[in-house]
Amino acid sequence: MSQHTTAPVWGLRSDITPSFGARLVQEGQCLHYLADRASLRGEFTPAQLQTLEATFPAFVKRMETALKSGELDPRKAKHHYCTLNSLTCESDTNGSFGYVYITIYLADAAR
Repeated sequence: MSQHTTAPVWGLRSDITPSFGARLVQEGQCLHYLADRASLRGEFTPAQLQTLEATFPAFVKRMETALKSGELDPRKAKHHYCTLNSLTCESDTNGSFGYVYITIYLADAAR
């Protein structure tokens, strides 16, 4: 996917490429992924995309655990970071009462 697109860019950040951004819907301490609220920025290699697809469910579980423990708070903006399989997931509710915004990028990318 080209970096120059008219499609909305979802997630927390758009300055790191390649990255995957999304807005997950929060229902209690469960998160729901909606494909129409997600976007890729830049180009991942096929192997990186495969790793992203395989790792994404584990990131969701980690964020649900963070909601249960209070590390992610629906009422307060506070970044939460998790690294798995050479990918970093940055998440935050932004105090939105119902959404968790995420960006996943290569772990060695600059913050």
